Amino acid sequence: MSFLRRYSLEGCVASILFIVLFGVLLIQIFGRTPLFTGPVWTEEAARWLWVWMAFIGIAEVERQNGQLRMGFIADALPRSWRRLLFILIDVVYLAIVAHLVWISYKTVLRTWNNEAVTLPMSDAVLYASGLVAAVLILHRIARRLAMLVRGGDAGEVHQ
Repeated sequence: MSFLRRYSLEGCVASILFIVLFGVLLIQIFGRTPLFTGPVWTEEAARWLWVWMAFIGIAEVERQNGQLRMGFIADALPRSWRRLLFILIDVVYLAIVAHLVWISYKTVLRTWNNEAVTLPMSDAVLYASGLVAAVLILHRIARRLAMLVRGGDAGEVHQ
């Protein structure tokens, strides 16, 4: 497996966010001891980092096609019917995620002027995590759908 297939932008970013989140949590933990007084922003930063990490992680799972699914119906179908079923599922999924992109975009615009409580930035940065993840997921679904339409094997794509 090549480096680019094994590691992706989504996975690397989610991993970096996890490491930063771990550091912020350590600051929170040690800030509650007599060693030093912890900054007030760590709790909100930890929440924001966790949200970003989770959403980008969802995009990585979509890249790996590792989401949970019940395949007993698809497995019972002939290969051509299974391919058509997966195309139908991905078209519906694509429409839903495209709608989520629109909702996320409107949410970012609506929260643009709201200030975070302890962080020196807009609440829109938090809500942008959903927008970024939805765009990444949309991209992965479109790529998978294109492969299926070109005649790719449904078994390869949906494993």
